[in-house]
Amino acid sequence: MVRFLADASLHHAIVAGCSRREPSIDFLSAHAAGLHGISDRDVLALAAKLDRMLVTHDFQTMPKHFAEFLASGGSSPGVFLVKQRTPLAAVIDELVLVWAASEPNDWLNRILEIPLR
Repeated sequence: MVRFLADASLHHAIVAGCSRREPSIDFLSAHAAGLHGISDRDVLALAAKLDRMLVTHDFQTMPKHFAEFLASGGSSPGVFLVKQRTPLAAVIDELVLVWAASEPNDWLNRILEIPLR
C-alpha cells in the first residue's frame, strides 16, 4: 500500500480529510514527523527512508530539490505536488484513490501534480 508523508507546507485539512474518509490510510503529518524547519533535501531523504510518498504544496523549490536528490543517487517513493487553490475534496479524493488502487512502485522516482489529469 502507498503510504504518505505530508510536507510542512501541506494544508493539514488534507491529512485530516484523508484520515476521516479512509481511517486505515497511512498518512504521517509533518508535525508528527517533526518536519518544520527541515530542508527539502532532508525531507526527501526522510520520505525515502520511511518509504512514504511526499505530498506538498511546494511548487517553487521541491521540483528542483527532487531532481537534485535523484541525480545524487537518491531514490524516492515519489512526490505529489498540490496547488494551493485546488479544492480540498478533489485532493482528498485523489489521494484516497491512489492509496486504494495503486502500488508504491507505480510512483517510484516520479513527481506529479495532483489531481492527475
